[in-house]
Amino acid sequence: MTGLYLYCVRGETRNPLPFHERGIDGRSEVFTVAHRALEAVVSDVSLREFTSEEIQRRAGEDPGWIKERAVIHERVIENAMRGVDEPVSVIPMRFGVIFKTMANLKARLDKDYCRMKTVLAKIDGKEEWSVKAYMKDKERFDAVARARNPGITAKERQIASLPEGVAYFMEEELKEVVDDAIENELAAILEGSFERLSGEATESVKTRVLEKEVTGRTEQMVFNSAFLVRQDKADRFHHTLGMIAGEFEAKGLCVELTGPWPAFNFCRENVATGEKREDESH
Repeated sequence: MTGLYLYCVRGETRNPLPFHERGIDGRSEVFTVAHRALEAVVSDVSLREFTSEEIQRRAGEDPGWIKERAVIHERVIENAMRGVDEPVSVIPMRFGVIFKTMANLKARLDKDYCRMKTVLAKIDGKEEWSVKAYMKDKERFDAVARARNPGITAKERQIASLPEGVAYFMEEELKEVVDDAIENELAAILEGSFERLSGEATESVKTRVLEKEVTGRTEQMVFNSAFLVRQDKADRFHHTLGMIAGEFEAKGLCVELTGPWPAFNFCRENVATGEKREDESH
C-alpha cells in the first residue's frame, strides 16, 4: 500500500523545470499535484516502509539511513525552487509528512489554502540566506577585546606594581574581568553585525549555535542567523556582508554564507512545521 510523501507546496508555475532525482525511498519519481492555485511536490512511498515506528527503528540501527533521506528531502525542495526564468517560492515541509490518499492531500490543501497563499505572498521574490560566524583566531580576538577595554590595561598595571603574593590573588580577579570583557565585546560585535544585515533584509532571525561535531569545522561557531532577502536587494546584502567579513578578519573572526535556501526559518507559523495530523499519519 502506497501513500504520498509531501516535500513542499508552491504556487502555480508557468515554466517549471522537471524533476530528475528519485524520491525519499530512492525509487519513486517526484511529481506535482496541482490543486486550485497550488502545487504539491510529492512522490509515492510505501506506507509500511515509512511508518513512524519503522523510521525510528531504521534510524536507531543505521543513523546513515535517516541522514540520506534527509538529504533527499532537502534536495527535492531545493530543486522545486528552480524555474526556467526565475526562482520559485516554496513552503518547505518538515521531514516525514505523508498522506494515505490523494483525497486526503487535497483536503489538507483546501483546509490550509488561505494560510498557504498568505505565506507564499510573504516570501515571493525573496530568498533565505544563512550567515554563521566562527572564532578563527582566539588570541587575536582577545587582544582586540583588551585594546578596547581600558579597565583591563589599568588592572594589569596595578597588579604589576604589587608584591608577588598579593599579585597572585589579583590575577584571578583580573582573569574574571578579562573574560567578561571578551564575552561582552564578542556579543556587541555580533549584535551590531546582525542589525546591519537585518537592515538589508525583510526579516531576520537568530538560530541555534551548533557544536563542532555538527559543523565538522575546527573553529567554534559563535553565531548563527538567517535572513529573508528580496532577490533584487541580494547584491546590497552581500556587499554589506563582505564589509562585515573584512572587519571580522581583523578581529580574528570569520563568516560563512550559504544559500539561497527555501524559507525554512520564515515559515514556522504555518503548515510547514505544524503538528502531524491524523490524516498525515499511517
